[in-house]
Amino acid sequence: MKILVVQDHLRSGGTERQSCLLANAFKAAGHDVTLLTFRPGGALAHAPAPDVGRIGLQKVDFGWDWFAPGLIRHSRAVAPDVVLCLGRMANCWAGWIAQRLPAARVVATVRTGKPLPWTYRWSLRTVNHVVANSAETGRHLVESGAVARERLSVIPNALVFPPLGQPDPEERQNVRDLHGANPATLVFLWVGMFRPEKNHRALIEHLAQLPSTIPWQLWLAGDGPTRREIERLARSLGILERVRFLGFVADPTPLYLAADAALMTSRRESLSNFLIEAHAHGLPSLACAATGVPECGGVTVPMDDEASFRIELRRLIDNPDWRHQEGKRLAAFAREEFSTERRTSAYLSLFYRLISPPA
Repeated sequence: MKILVVQDHLRSGGTERQSCLLANAFKAAGHDVTLLTFRPGGALAHAPAPDVGRIGLQKVDFGWDWFAPGLIRHSRAVAPDVVLCLGRMANCWAGWIAQRLPAARVVATVRTGKPLPWTYRWSLRTVNHVVANSAETGRHLVESGAVARERLSVIPNALVFPPLGQPDPEERQNVRDLHGANPATLVFLWVGMFRPEKNHRALIEHLAQLPSTIPWQLWLAGDGPTRREIERLARSLGILERVRFLGFVADPTPLYLAADAALMTSRRESLSNFLIEAHAHGLPSLACAATGVPECGGVTVPMDDEASFRIELRRLIDNPDWRHQEGKRLAAFAREEFSTERRTSAYLSLFYRLISPPA
């Protein structure tokens, strides 16, 4: 097959990682794959494999995610059998691609918990098929009338995991030493962009209420518009010395191997790559039950149920044996449920079904 993957920009987010991972996996499976982006560069510009075709529409980065000059012309030149749109802006253009490339099967995706603009909703009605990355998101799309059930598939995120093994104790402690965590420190981790919907504020406020005798640290890997606000909040609550703002980390694997548990208080998700990756590395987790988060497999509490979050947080802190057993359970679950091979196969099976003439 000829497969065109469309993404607006290769920034550091989870959907952008999926674009690169799936493009590479489709190519490795023997297909002719092109990755088209609206903006050039980006933190993940290095991630596509060398043999994946590349098209960048903006010759100079204008910083406009929505600006896609020559999109239809370049898409027609590829002559794809299937177009897979990933990311918010790419999906806003998906309906236009479907109308202008009638010979191609265009697949839109919904991988966000944010409200969808009207162009996105129009695309969902116009394309040949829609993929949601969580069952809960899929149910919402059908129940709201946005997508007919027969035009919807649920394919969770595909992720690449390193071999599972016990981390080298010396390497683990070297990472912890780098951030001032001794062997007794309980290290919590959250990898994700700083945006209002991620709701880092709630986690900072929960941790600020822990007894000062508990030796904990919070590592926050990522960047974004709310980072400075969260730094100021941690300072005002007197816990800034316990919180490490690590900025964008291209490969968070050493952080997963050095941490003790994953925490997340996001208000909007569709499926959390961070939690899946944390689980695959053997970390137990506690998170608010945003859309799709319970499907990741860890402990969740209802949104805005502060009392339940604090009860579960203390259980996480006070029971190291439970943390260990929960981590082992989640590692097995994540590596089976979200393997690249399984999810790539699901996408390719869908593509073949769409391009095959009806019997």
